[in-house]
Amino acid sequence: MIEVDGSAGGGQVLRSALTLSMLTGESVAVADVRGDRPEPGLKAQHLTAVETAAAVCDADLNDGDVSDADVSDGDSGSGVELGSETVVFEPGAPTGGSYRADIGTAGSVALLFDTLLPLAPVIDEPLALTATGGTDVKWSPPLDYYRSVKLPLLRSFGLAAAVDVERRGFYPRGGGEATLRLWPSEPRTLDLAEPGPVTRARVYSTATADLADADVAERQATAAVSGLDEAGIETTERRTTYVESASAGSVVVVRVDRERGVAGLDAYGERGKPAEDVAATALADLESVTAPGIAVNAHLADQLAVVLATVGGTVAVPRVTDHLESSLDLLAAFGFDVSADDRGDRVVLTVP
Repeated sequence: MIEVDGSAGGGQVLRSALTLSMLTGESVAVADVRGDRPEPGLKAQHLTAVETAAAVCDADLNDGDVSDADVSDGDSGSGVELGSETVVFEPGAPTGGSYRADIGTAGSVALLFDTLLPLAPVIDEPLALTATGGTDVKWSPPLDYYRSVKLPLLRSFGLAAAVDVERRGFYPRGGGEATLRLWPSEPRTLDLAEPGPVTRARVYSTATADLADADVAERQATAAVSGLDEAGIETTERRTTYVESASAGSVVVVRVDRERGVAGLDAYGERGKPAEDVAATALADLESVTAPGIAVNAHLADQLAVVLATVGGTVAVPRVTDHLESSLDLLAAFGFDVSADDRGDRVVLTVP
């Protein structure tokens, strides 16, 4: 059994450990889950990820205290629940089918999807996961980013996946609903070491219907396009949308297309923050996705780490963040050899 220190890296270490366990068939014990957070242990979105992963691969699951249980007979021991600080996950083979998950809070639907997304090469039939929770919440990829940046990038290398959105959910109430669809597929190795020049940009601006009178979606989009113009980048698509949601909110996503590959930036609106400032926040890191030789920004690099490890290839990133370093350490624990070549102006991740 592989033992993982879950104290650093937040919920991402736990989710990636579950994914790698399902991909490799190796059992994993994640201890001190989210130990560096003010409220350590599993929160609703993490518990939902654990339970969903267990359903997809018929895993035996417990919180490490099996003194009164026989896990070999399918008894889940003392169970895993909100606040659990240890998760022991013993997977079977992942399988397709239809699944549902209700996070119950504004916890991120996109991060839940990330737990299953790399399974496309190993499932035996199409998989659909319908999840309710937060579709557009801080510290996680907005649904427009997921649908218009991340998935198109992965599809360009042969990973067959799509997301349908039924209802948007912003913080604090959540209540959004979306469905991840995966098909059995054999992705090609990632070739993102030399992305080539920037060719164009696309802007996706969304706000809840109660913000329509203030033209929030239009103002976010206009400011984003203006900022891209100043950087000498042509915007070839501009989409503004108003949606019904239980909580007010807005988000802007900027997709940057390069000769090979795509990258993206995003920012969420906040009470009292002008729409123009939201766009400026998204573009503050523009250089990270337009600099020569940089294929993806640091956030997407962390999200691609598991896919890179399992399909191979190269990805050029601006730097190795703490989150990415945690991901690389986790991959090493599962036996994946990911080299990080620091070339001064960028870091090139390579898997043979």
